[in-house]
Amino acid sequence: MITLLHNPRCSKSRQALALLEERGVDVQVRRYLHEPLDGAELRALMARLSTEPRDLVRTSEAEWKALGADRDDPEQVIDAIVAHPKILQRPIADDGSRAIIGRPPEDILALLD
Repeated sequence: MITLLHNPRCSKSRQALALLEERGVDVQVRRYLHEPLDGAELRALMARLSTEPRDLVRTSEAEWKALGADRDDPEQVIDAIVAHPKILQRPIADDGSRAIIGRPPEDILALLD
């Protein structure tokens, strides 16, 4: 099973969900704006991602800009996302052992290998 951190208002997130569904993948959709991740979940997610914590942040969001946080400090990234889930990069597909940010959405298909 793959958990997709999903925002249905985001076209990339919708595309990622469609890619998984087209392939018959068992997908658990987590609408992270309605069910935010806590600090422990974010730390575990970071450990499964093959990217830097800085890549989890949508720096174009006003909430991120207002914080003045350091993208290179994992704890500041975690605190910022917990306080403002909207700044979490999306979509993120997670199979429990690996996680991938779907930018572009096709990247998540690597979890199916």
